[in-house]
Amino acid sequence: MRETKTYYVYIMTNKSGTLYVGMTDNIRRRVRQHKDKLVVGFTRKYNITRLIYYECFTDVYAAITREKRIRGWVRRKKLDLIDSVNPQWDDLSDGWYD
Repeated sequence: MRETKTYYVYIMTNKSGTLYVGMTDNIRRRVRQHKDKLVVGFTRKYNITRLIYYECFTDVYAAITREKRIRGWVRRKKLDLIDSVNPQWDDLSDGWYD
């Protein structure tokens, strides 16, 4: 029997509240890459290092669809989503790398 793979749609931010929406099959590795500035582009340029939201999926197509949907939302709708589960905007990856 095949092991079920998990896919993640996530939102990260920086100190000024800039948002980044991404998708990965290994959230711990991907967040670490963002924190260590290994990902060239937007997240490195804007110092996006805090994981503030994520969802889990077992279907890669569902995850891709959800990521695209969230990316297309206006900022207020993204903020409402984050606030619904993480109103303090705590870094959900705190303690992952200790």
